[in-house]
Amino acid sequence: MQDLIGLIAGKIWKYLSENGKTEVTKIRFDLKLTNALLFLAIGWLSREDKINITKEENKYFIELKSK
Repeated sequence: MQDLIGLIAGKIWKYLSENGKTEVTKIRFDLKLTNALLFLAIGWLSREDKINITKEENKYFIELKSK
């Protein structure tokens, strides 16, 4: 399962590098992910300090941290 979560985290990272700051639900639908896998992968990226998570008007957005 950890391999799958890591793979999805990589897909999200690539998506964000190509699209920039994005609402979490849009990522879920664009990448065709379940809620569980989406949030596990976001947690992975957050733990590795790769993303910023913000809340704007009851929506959550994620973006890659600048180097």
